[in-house]
Amino acid sequence: MRGTPIDQETMFSYVPLEKRIPADHPLRAIRAMTDEALTALSRKFDRLYEPMGRRSIPPEYLLRALVIQILYSVRSERLLMEQIQYNLLFRWFVGLPQDEAVWDVTVFTKNRDRLLRGEVAEAFFRQVSSQARAAGLLSDEHFTVDGTLLEACAGQKSFRPKDEKDSGDAGSGGGRDFHGERRTNETHASTTDDEARLYKKSPGKEAKLCYLGHVVADNRHGLLVGTRTTLATGTAEREAAEKMLRRARRRRRATVGADKGYDSRAFVEGARAIGVTPHVAQNTSNRSSAIDERTTRHAGYEISQWKRKLVEQPFGWMKTVGLMRKLRHRGRRKVGWTFTFTAAVYNLVRMRTLGLGVAT
Repeated sequence: MRGTPIDQETMFSYVPLEKRIPADHPLRAIRAMTDEALTALSRKFDRLYEPMGRRSIPPEYLLRALVIQILYSVRSERLLMEQIQYNLLFRWFVGLPQDEAVWDVTVFTKNRDRLLRGEVAEAFFRQVSSQARAAGLLSDEHFTVDGTLLEACAGQKSFRPKDEKDSGDAGSGGGRDFHGERRTNETHASTTDDEARLYKKSPGKEAKLCYLGHVVADNRHGLLVGTRTTLATGTAEREAAEKMLRRARRRRRATVGADKGYDSRAFVEGARAIGVTPHVAQNTSNRSSAIDERTTRHAGYEISQWKRKLVEQPFGWMKTVGLMRKLRHRGRRKVGWTFTFTAAVYNLVRMRTLGLGVAT
């Protein structure tokens, strides 16, 4: 017999959100690991808020919302609030009751500075890494280091001479015509994001206003164990790598794989000075390499060269899924906070793939 549609809206629902989400849904494992990390940060959250006054939106809600935004590539907080309003999966992940109204989008703006001052992204990243270490997913002695360009939230026409006054000079499209003008970071700066730098990683590529994001990946499963964001300079990758390795290394001896860009005598000697053997790809194109047969003759060198390609996977995920291809925030501190938080979400996805996280 044919069923007939019922136009009258149901007044009550006796099915909780928890029952609406399939038991084998992949977000269940990610939610469990996220909750464990946020529970460990509860005391840090207490220190960020005043003991008296009007109750705020729980920081756990905000951070879970940012996690789901990255996982589903929602390009703005405004669209995210729209999704949480009618998407039961999003509402369940955030922890927002079914009948409770979503908060205003400006809550993210007002709380971002508080979370930034509290270094919440770094703490969340460390808690996620601790879960991976407790599960035996990290080796703590074999690493890979690399960096990537993060295109700034600034246009090329905003890159103007530092001593220039707004003269209303207009080129094609109503903006400044900079064709034929020599522009360098010493003489020019972006009026949109003054910390962004004009930079290119390889010859033949166009220079862009950008930052540099750096990571240290563990060679066992490709999980990230360290992040850093710097201004875009020619030596930033090697300098950031040495600082990250000091924090990531837990054994007396360790190895680090890297591409040809790290084949410099300063980096090789610096890595050896902190007890890290540099398994860097040899760059013999136009000069002698800092890596000799004392390093390349070992079987571990070939393994490091094979494993170092794992570091490209998080970069690809963070740019295609994690909204890092074109930055949405300005200033190195906000960019660094977002980059580290996105790296933590990547680890959650990777750990879930490796079987970590218990569905409830």
